[in-house]
Amino acid sequence: MCVSIIGRRAGNQGEELGRKTATTFGSAPGARIGLMTADIAKLGPMLRTWRGRVSPDTAGLPSGHRRRVTGLRREDLAELAGISVDYVVRLEQGRHVTPSAQVTAALARALQLTDAERDHLYRLAGLAPPAGGEISDHIPPGLHRMLNRLGDSAAAVFAADWQLIWWNRSWAALLGDPSSTPSALRNFARDTFPADGAAPCLSHWPVTSLSQPEVEASVMSDLRRATGRFPDSDRLAGLIRDLTRGSPRFAELWASGVVGAHREDHKIVQHPATGPIAVDCDVLTDGDAGRKIVVLTAAPDTEDETKFRLAVASGISNAAHAWAEQPGDQIACAGL
Repeated sequence: MCVSIIGRRAGNQGEELGRKTATTFGSAPGARIGLMTADIAKLGPMLRTWRGRVSPDTAGLPSGHRRRVTGLRREDLAELAGISVDYVVRLEQGRHVTPSAQVTAALARALQLTDAERDHLYRLAGLAPPAGGEISDHIPPGLHRMLNRLGDSAAAVFAADWQLIWWNRSWAALLGDPSSTPSALRNFARDTFPADGAAPCLSHWPVTSLSQPEVEASVMSDLRRATGRFPDSDRLAGLIRDLTRGSPRFAELWASGVVGAHREDHKIVQHPATGPIAVDCDVLTDGDAGRKIVVLTAAPDTEDETKFRLAVASGISNAAHAWAEQPGDQIACAGL
């Protein structure tokens, strides 16, 4: 977390911090990144825009009778952020475009920015936005609505650490209902790198990847990327520790330091009702939370598509995944 610089005596201190240049390096949050001219040009105007929309009342300042602006004055912002008025002027006029991480954090708090606006401010300042803490299993209402419109497609949602957090009826019919598997074991990374020869837990019957080595490398590199987004996640750290200790293959790949993402795969599902079904596996990543939306489909107008539809319609899993609409458009899934 960035340290807030608050108080009268912090004016000179904040000004000193403001003299950081683009050659300053450090670890996230606040690591210096490549600067884009188009973004730098917008730093000053954005600060003025955000300053103008914060009322003195919401900032805890007296309104006064002689104020000629509806928002914060430069003096107000300087006081709230613990920096000098001259430094605010230089930032807004574009004479200084690389404030330090501490000053940027103080400005974001003083301007009452949302998370997205805060991240934008960091980028305009040439800084990496602060990383989040723990991985979230939350699925926003809008994403739920989109998932519910996928029809008969087999779909599931995984968290940033490949923990299964949602699936639909078609997924349960095609692969078997995951709700009978303990929650802690519903993890695709653990299935990809089984410890001591453990059997996969996310499917009830054999599922074979046509490019297993590539899948292993991409899942590992995706977890490496997640550590950059969630450096303080105990859950992610524990998973990587378990995989490193239990899987020589994961340990070997992890040592390579590759960073990437898992995007697609081609699989053969040995379904008990229809026989083998060839499916395409497409992985979409949902924003900064790192959620993965996985959709399984069969090529159109093929025997595999016919068997796919039969497998879904057969309801082979009598314990098909139950879900129900909850207040606030949240979907609660049985067993999750």
